[in-house]
Amino acid sequence: MRKTIKEILKEGDSLTGKKIDVKGWVRTRRGNKNVQFVALNDGSTIHNLQIVFDLTKFPEDELKNITTGSSIHVKGDLVASQGAGQSVEVLADELEIYGTAPADYPLQKKGHTMEFLREKAHLRPRTNTFGAILRIRHALAYAVHKFFNDKGFNYFHTPLITASDCEGAGAQFQVTTLPLQDLPKNEDGSVDYSKDFFGKMASLTVSGQLEGELGATALGLIYTFGPTFRAENSNTPRHLSEFWMIEPEMAFYEIEDNMDLAEEFIKYCVSYALEHCYDDIKFLNDHFDKDLIERLNFVVNNDFVRLGYTEGIKILEESGKNFEFPVYWGVDLASEHERYLVEEHFKKPVILTDYPKEIKAFYMKLNDDGKTVRAMDVLFPKIGEIIGGSQREEDYEKLQNRIKEMGLEGMDWYLDTRKYGTVPHSGFGLGFERLVLFVTGMQNIRDVIPFPRYPKACEY
Repeated sequence: MRKTIKEILKEGDSLTGKKIDVKGWVRTRRGNKNVQFVALNDGSTIHNLQIVFDLTKFPEDELKNITTGSSIHVKGDLVASQGAGQSVEVLADELEIYGTAPADYPLQKKGHTMEFLREKAHLRPRTNTFGAILRIRHALAYAVHKFFNDKGFNYFHTPLITASDCEGAGAQFQVTTLPLQDLPKNEDGSVDYSKDFFGKMASLTVSGQLEGELGATALGLIYTFGPTFRAENSNTPRHLSEFWMIEPEMAFYEIEDNMDLAEEFIKYCVSYALEHCYDDIKFLNDHFDKDLIERLNFVVNNDFVRLGYTEGIKILEESGKNFEFPVYWGVDLASEHERYLVEEHFKKPVILTDYPKEIKAFYMKLNDDGKTVRAMDVLFPKIGEIIGGSQREEDYEKLQNRIKEMGLEGMDWYLDTRKYGTVPHSGFGLGFERLVLFVTGMQNIRDVIPFPRYPKACEY
């Protein structure tokens, strides 16, 4: 019966001396006229399993097709390794070659740049780097579901196609079945969306939050975890056009409860990755970011600082730093400002609260000062903002006035949650790729999702 390489290496002592059935892809092949060594990997672990071919059993002619990238099936005895670098190896008795990889196979043993691998996104999961990233991504996704399930949250599915714009930013991908070469028009020349599939303009969602609030005001505790889409023309290492969002919404939670949950949640996810993906994280630490493990432990082991926006601005103004973007009360903080607070001033993760209402979304609860809202952003080293959230405005009239100020339409269904049995409630959003970026130590968000979508890039 076939075993994965992860299982073989984990159970090595108990399997030594037994017949092993293993399958995988060839990473490297080396040797001499007497023996050949193949490093085999099946995706279950960062580590390879060494296969030893005795050339008295396997003629060189039979082994010539075992090239980097080829897939093979091997049976043989698992023995203690005679060489350095591995504890056990397989002495091959039987060989079956499933698929060969010719000399033009793009992923040879030499190192490749991340830019080159982005051009080969259909093959890059086979590299050590992306194998590690994708296993960590899986573990973090599982940790998200486990955390919320264990705390009594309901997984709530919100629509991908929507007629509402959560952020009011307008950077949405439109969904239509109208003939683009012959659009139906109204008398004023505008597009007649009554002829469209849904009878109105529809778009891909930028967030499931508003619909998530509907779930929270019925089920109490919910979370969403699904793809979201933004049509911003942003070619930065921190932006994608398609990405995954985690958005819990909690009835009866004040802002303090929200902050407590966010801190507990993020620490849980990072701890889970350290416990279950340590080999992969260590590989990335050793090859890409020498401070990665130290930084992850830094987040897990420190209480987050809770800091008001006004006090944060004062610290930045008195820092003596020559920031690229100017600092003043009312500014939407840039990543350099957020990272200064975390990495240099406090040397701890920071939760920044009570932002000016003008730079935050319409649904955030207004403070008594009339100028600030009960917002909270969690700031991390190397990343800046990793979580954004708030206590939501539960007062019907205040929310209605804010919606009018913003010029938003079609929000009656949202206002109904305040009209019928309103309660204090809070929530936050975490961009999943931002979390994976932090835990893997990668520099570009395009490298932590299997198939990145960004302006002018929609392959596969």
